[in-house]
Amino acid sequence: MRHYENPGIFSENRMPQRAYYIPYESLEKALAGNRHNSAYYTLLNGDWDFAFYERDFDLPESIRDIPFTATIPVPSCWQLQGYEHPIYCNVQYPHPVDPPYVPDENPCGVYRTRFTLDQNWADRDTHIVFEGVASCLYLYVNGQYVGFSQGSHLQSEFDLTPFVCQGENEIIVKVLKWCVGSYLEDQDCFRHNGIFRDVYLLSREKKGLHDIKIQADCKTITCSAPEFTVFNKDGNVADLSSPILWNAEHPYLYTLVVKTATEYIPFRVGMREIAISDKGELLINGQSVLLKGINHHDTHPYTGYTMTDADLRKDLELMKQLNINCIRTSHYPPTPEFISMCDELGFYVVDECDMETHGFNQRAIDETYKDCHYDSEDPIWPCTNPAWKELHLDRIRRTVERDKNHCCVIFWSMGNEAGYGPNIEAMLLWAKEADPSRLTHYERAVGVDDHAPVDVRSRMYPSPEELTRLAELDDPRPIYMCEFSHAMGNGPGDIHLYMDVFRKHPKAIGGCIWEWADHVVMVDGVQKYGGDSGEIIHDGNFCCDGLVFSDRSFKPGTYNAKELYAPLYVTLEQNSLHITNEYDFTDLSQRQFVWELTCDGKVTHSQPLQLSLAPHETAVVKIPFTLPESCDLGCYLTLHMYDGENHISSKQFELPVNRNKRAMPKPLASLEETKTHIIAQGENFRYSISTLYGHFDSILVNGKELLAEKMRWSIWQAPTDNARTIQRKWIPNRFHLAKSKIYDISAEGNTVTVKGSLGTLSRLPILRYTQTLRFFENGAVETAMDVTVSEHILTYLPRFGLEFAIPDANADFSYFGHGPMESYQDLYFHAPVGLYESSAEAEYVHYVRPQDHGNHYGVRQLTLGSHLRFSSDDAFECNVSQYSTQMLTQAEHTDELVKDGLTHIRVDYKVSGIGSNSCGPKLDPAYRLEEKAFTFRFTMEPA
Repeated sequence: MRHYENPGIFSENRMPQRAYYIPYESLEKALAGNRHNSAYYTLLNGDWDFAFYERDFDLPESIRDIPFTATIPVPSCWQLQGYEHPIYCNVQYPHPVDPPYVPDENPCGVYRTRFTLDQNWADRDTHIVFEGVASCLYLYVNGQYVGFSQGSHLQSEFDLTPFVCQGENEIIVKVLKWCVGSYLEDQDCFRHNGIFRDVYLLSREKKGLHDIKIQADCKTITCSAPEFTVFNKDGNVADLSSPILWNAEHPYLYTLVVKTATEYIPFRVGMREIAISDKGELLINGQSVLLKGINHHDTHPYTGYTMTDADLRKDLELMKQLNINCIRTSHYPPTPEFISMCDELGFYVVDECDMETHGFNQRAIDETYKDCHYDSEDPIWPCTNPAWKELHLDRIRRTVERDKNHCCVIFWSMGNEAGYGPNIEAMLLWAKEADPSRLTHYERAVGVDDHAPVDVRSRMYPSPEELTRLAELDDPRPIYMCEFSHAMGNGPGDIHLYMDVFRKHPKAIGGCIWEWADHVVMVDGVQKYGGDSGEIIHDGNFCCDGLVFSDRSFKPGTYNAKELYAPLYVTLEQNSLHITNEYDFTDLSQRQFVWELTCDGKVTHSQPLQLSLAPHETAVVKIPFTLPESCDLGCYLTLHMYDGENHISSKQFELPVNRNKRAMPKPLASLEETKTHIIAQGENFRYSISTLYGHFDSILVNGKELLAEKMRWSIWQAPTDNARTIQRKWIPNRFHLAKSKIYDISAEGNTVTVKGSLGTLSRLPILRYTQTLRFFENGAVETAMDVTVSEHILTYLPRFGLEFAIPDANADFSYFGHGPMESYQDLYFHAPVGLYESSAEAEYVHYVRPQDHGNHYGVRQLTLGSHLRFSSDDAFECNVSQYSTQMLTQAEHTDELVKDGLTHIRVDYKVSGIGSNSCGPKLDPAYRLEEKAFTFRFTMEPA
C-alpha cells in the first residue's frame, strides 16, 4: 500500500482546522476587510514552474532533482492547461473500485515557486494556506518535507516557520491525480486536478490566537477571544441593546474585531437564530421561511473548478435577480470568500462536506446492483468500514470549523450520495455536538427511513404527490428537497407544482433546483461534454444541467424559475386580485407595483398600485379598470412588481371578456380534381392537395409559391434533455419514423375529406384520423382533424400537429400567445400572453445539445410574414425555426447544426410538457398528450 492509499493517513503536519479569517496590522484595514491590503497576507497565485508525470512512479528520488521545463498558472486545473484530457463522470468512478487502492499509473503534477521573506515576516511565524488542491498534496520548503494533506475542496494550512529563512525561499508541491480520498469525491462533475484555488502566506504573531469561535443569536454576540469589539456598518462601536437582525432579505452584518498583541482579526457577524416550529416549519428569527434554492458547483467553461472572486460574486448577484434565497454547496465547501459573500448578499446556505461515494453502487454488473443500489451495510462502503471513520470525521470537522462563524450557514450537510452507515452517523453526531445552533442534513438517511440523527428529512426528486405524503407524515421534522426540478437543457417544467405543495404544507420547507450552471469545456467556441475528449468512461451531456448556461446567460427556464420563486402569490377571484406577500421579512410598501389592462395585445390602461402588506399577509384589491364588452383575441390583467429598476415578477390573468366569433366568408363554389391532386382555386390563390399524401404540396398566393415542402401531420419533436427517459419508450415505438398512410380522399362542394393514419416500420398504426378541409372564396381554409390514438400505444405522444417549411431562410412572423421567450404547457409563467413579433433566427436557443426549442404555448393567431395566417378559437401551439426537426434530432453539438435555407413551421394541437424527468419524476399526467381521441380545429388563410 502506498502512502496516499492508506485511509488512516489523511494528513501529516497539517495544522488543526480553524475558523476562516485574515489578520491585519491595523483596525482601519480590519474594518475595511480587503485581505489584499493586509501586511500579513501574501497571495502566491501566478505562474509557477511545472513538471508533469504520467506516473508518479517516474519522479526522481529527490524532489530537488525534478527538471521544471514548463510553467502553469496557479490556481488552475491541469486538464485545461494541456495536461491530460477532461473527464466527466456522474456516478461511475474513472478508476477501478478497489478501495483503498488507486491505479499504479497515477499522474502527478509538481509545482514550484519562490517567495522572499523580509525582516518583518522573519521575526514572526509564517503559515501557508491551500484553499483547494485535487486530489492530495505533498509540501516541501527549501528541499525539506513539510507535510501532506488530502480533501480536495477543504482548506489545508501548514506552519512553515521551522523551514523558512529570511530572503528567498523555495516551495515545491507534489499533487497526485488520485489518492484514497478520491473514493470520497465521486461528485457529478468534470474530474479536474491541480492547485485550483488560492494559495497564500500568512504572517502570524508568535504564540498568538489560532482558532476563534463566535456565537450570535437575536440578543447577544459572544467570542472565544479575550479582547474584541463589535462595530456597526458605519464603523462605530455597536449598541446591541436593540440589535438589527440578519436574514437573507436584509443581511445586516456587524464587524467583530479581535485584538491581539499585533493583529486585528475581523469577522462579519450576523445576528440570527434557527429553529423548527411545532408545525415543522423552518424558523429564522422566529419567522417561517421557505427555501427557494439552487445547487451550486464551482464550474467555468474555460477554467473548470477555478473561479475568481468576481466569478463567484457574479453568480450570487444573478441568483439575487432570480429570487433565489438558498444555496446548497454541492457537493463540497466552496471557497471561504464565497461563504463570506453569502453573508453579505443574503443567502441561506446548506454547507456540504466534501463527501460522495456514489460509484460504489455500480461496482458490479449483475442484477443485484442495477439501478443505483445502495447496499451500504456492506463493509466495502467507506461509510460502514471502521478503517475509514476518522477520514470521514476529518472532513466534517474541517467543514464546520472553517465556516462556523458565518451567519448564512443554516444546515451542515454530511455530503451527498455516500450511503448510510456508522461513519456517517458519527459525522452527524459530531456536527450536532460541535454546533447545536444549526440543523444537520444528510439525504441518504432515507436509506434507514430517516431513523438517523438528522434535524431535517431530505429527499431528491420526489414527485409533488410524494412530497405531499412526506409532509403529512407524523414526524415533527421538516422535509426539504436538497435536489428537485432537474434543469437539464430545455426546462425545468415542474417548479410550479412544488410551489403549490409548499404553500399548502408548512412542513415542506422548500428545496434546491439542480443545478446552477451547465458544466462544459469550451473548445473553439463549442461547448463540449462527457465523451468529447475521447475518454472511455463518461456520462455524456448529463453535466449540462444548469438553470443558466455555462457563460451565465439566462435560458427561458431561468426566467420561469425566477417568476415562480418570486415572493408574490396572486389569484383572480371575480373582479378582485387576492395578493399574498410571500416575503418573510419585507413589507410590500418597500416595492413598486404597476398593473395594466391589455386587449388583443395592446395596453389600454396602466397605473401604479400602492400596497402596504406585511410578510405572509393577504390583501384583496378590486380591479379599477372598466372591461371592454368584447375582444378578438383576449383581454388580460397583468400585475408587475419592481424593486427600483429591478423587475421581480409579473402575474397575468385572462379576464372574462367575450371573444368575437370569426365571421367566415362565402364558401368556394367548387374544387377541381385530377388524377394526382385536388385543386382549390380563387381570385388570388391556387392550392394543390396531393391525393397520395393527403395534404397541401403547393400553395400559390398572388402567383408566389409559399411552400418549400409538402405539409404533413407529425408527432415527433427533437427530444429535449428532460425527455431522455421517455425516449426509451418513444424510440422503440418508432415515433421518429412516423409517416402518413392515406386510405381515402374525396371532394364534395367546397370540402375535402381525408381518411388516414400515422404509422411506422414493423408496428401497428400509431393513430388514425379524419381530416376535413373547407375552402372559402378569400382563400381561407378551415381544418378539422379528428384523431383516434391506437390503444396499443402505451405511452403519451411527443406532440401532434402540422409540419411544413417555407422558402425563406429567416422568416419573420408574429403571434398572439405566450412570449416573447419560448413556452410550453408546463413552462410558461415567465411568458405573458401578448402580441409578439419575431423571426426564425431569433427563436433559436443555444442549448448545449441541440433539442426542441422556440415553442409557443397558448397561441390564438400565428402570422408568417406576408405568407400565411393560422388562427383558432381554441389555443394551439406553434414553432418557427431555421432547423428541421430531423436536424435537431441528429445533432449532438451546436456546430453540427446546418441551416438548409428554409424556415420550418409547426402548428400543433398540443406539445407534451417539459417536466424534469432527465433525473426528476415522470412528467405530470396533466401535461402529457395521452388523449386517445381529440379534435384539432384551426383556420389557414393568406396573410
